[in-house]
Amino acid sequence: MPRPPHLEVGYVARAHGLSGEVGVKTFDPASTALLDVERALLRLKDGSGLELRIDSTREASKDLLIGFEGVEDRTRADGLVGATVFVFREDLEPPGEGELFQGDLVGLQAQTEAGEPLGEVVEVWNSGEVPNLVIRAEGREELMVPFAADFVVRVDEAEGLIVIRPPELGD
Repeated sequence: MPRPPHLEVGYVARAHGLSGEVGVKTFDPASTALLDVERALLRLKDGSGLELRIDSTREASKDLLIGFEGVEDRTRADGLVGATVFVFREDLEPPGEGELFQGDLVGLQAQTEAGEPLGEVVEVWNSGEVPNLVIRAEGREELMVPFAADFVVRVDEAEGLIVIRPPELGD
């Protein structure tokens, strides 16, 4: 499965102050991706894309405050609220052996060890000690599976597959 050139890292949650900064909620609170790059791609609510250079970054209590080049007032910052934030994969250090970017889990097809299809990983939530995979399939209740060794048996990015041992499934 070919990797897309951009990696989804979060979303613009709010405008901050009057000088154009925005608060970005990252999907992985431990990620330094936005601290390590000089540009980002924003997919606005209308579906259009906007590549912006990053002028400044600083950590706040609940999010990451980012100043983008050309976004210099509250009105422009308000226009970015709700945008999905991507970084360019080429701007990041590649993951080490046996590691992966959490964003690369999205789109993988999930199945049980017995080969029963469970659906597609559509989101990764970081709300506790380990990320949770959100798996959806037509006609099935949404499934949340912790991304931990007890539940994740194998990840095969090349095949676009994740094999899991799900918590109890409801019928």
